[in-house]
Amino acid sequence: MRNSKLNLLAILFGCLLSCTQSNEQNTAEAANDQIDESVDQTNALTAAEKEAGWELLFDGESTDLWKGYNKESFPEQGWRVQDGSLIVEKPAAGESGGGDLITRQMYENFEFTADFMITDSANSGILYLAVENEGDQIWHSGPEYQILDDQNYTARADGKDVSRQLTAANYDLQAPPENYTKPVGEWNTARIVINNGHVEHWLNGHRTVEYLINSPEWKDLVASSKFSEFPQYGQATKGHIGLQDHGHEVRFRNIKIRELEQGTALFNGKDLNGWTIHGTEKWYVDGGNIVCESGPDEAYGYLATDKSFKDFDLTLEFKQEADGNSGVFFRSSLDGTKITGWQTEVAPPGHSTGGVYESYGRGWLIKPDPEKDAALIMGDWNRMRIRVIGDKVTTWLNGQRMIEFQDEKIGAAQGQIALQIHDGGGIKVRWRKLMLTEL
Repeated sequence: MRNSKLNLLAILFGCLLSCTQSNEQNTAEAANDQIDESVDQTNALTAAEKEAGWELLFDGESTDLWKGYNKESFPEQGWRVQDGSLIVEKPAAGESGGGDLITRQMYENFEFTADFMITDSANSGILYLAVENEGDQIWHSGPEYQILDDQNYTARADGKDVSRQLTAANYDLQAPPENYTKPVGEWNTARIVINNGHVEHWLNGHRTVEYLINSPEWKDLVASSKFSEFPQYGQATKGHIGLQDHGHEVRFRNIKIRELEQGTALFNGKDLNGWTIHGTEKWYVDGGNIVCESGPDEAYGYLATDKSFKDFDLTLEFKQEADGNSGVFFRSSLDGTKITGWQTEVAPPGHSTGGVYESYGRGWLIKPDPEKDAALIMGDWNRMRIRVIGDKVTTWLNGQRMIEFQDEKIGAAQGQIALQIHDGGGIKVRWRKLMLTEL
């Protein structure tokens, strides 16, 4: 009887072991299937990406969409395609490289992504808004997203500050806040977004740089850099994307781009069609600008869009000619001159331009750090950008990010865009170039 029980236990254990091994094998096969599926997506677009307007600039085989800078064709040496990667080679001693590559097509507003893998001590970059001029090099016109072996380069810097030359920097102008690179031999993902002159660099999911081309801050940076010798640097609003040959081996793959819509003009430059005036303050068109000016009542007044918006990216320019206490409301609604919603502040220096205020509610939700107020140019044109997605709000002033925060109440709302004139009298503000992209 004892032997029978032992035999039964042995059989049961054997079945359990066999089942366990079978399950482990099935799990391993499933994992392999997932890995294979992931590999299949290299240099390919998902259905969602196609729907969103993404295009491949490199499919793992063809270089038809690229050519040499200031050349008619793809370089015959210095670049190769291997294992689904577009590779810039390190030339042998005494030999020259292939030179920089550029896209055959030019781009203006776009989102660009690419994976890159560096070798030891490598140096390269991704340039954008580059234009071809005989005798020029690509970096004479195109700003650069730097690619570098940060660790090796920093170790050889002898204590010098080389932060503006590190990976994902706006090369030689702006440094990334931290090192987000992966080790040599591993893939990194670069992302560049350009929308109406506003530029962002991203690395492995982290934003590293943002700026507004031709803003006062941008001009100051360029003027104090080596690029000051090149009058076309950063001046093009449309140009080629380039991959730099710096004499080191670097691999690229998953090179994709999608062009961003220009947005819809909320103001036609001629009249207030599509807008409604609320209150007795003066709203009129002059010289292609919307003008708000205090009237006899010196009360609150609003100019609101007839259409409501949920998620959007809005850019506009304003000029405070007198006092200037005003604002841009979003997801708002009006009953006469009583407004519900949220205001991005527009005000004279020292009064939190770019902050967000909730009228007839919680008051100030967030104010910019005081030192950011230096971005405001009183008496001249300023460029404001307001981006609202779900419960997240971000504002910029002349390329300087002013605030970024999330709010559940904002996330649940939808409503009109409205320009405000404050009470008190003596106010005059001009508005122009109101462009909105629904997201």
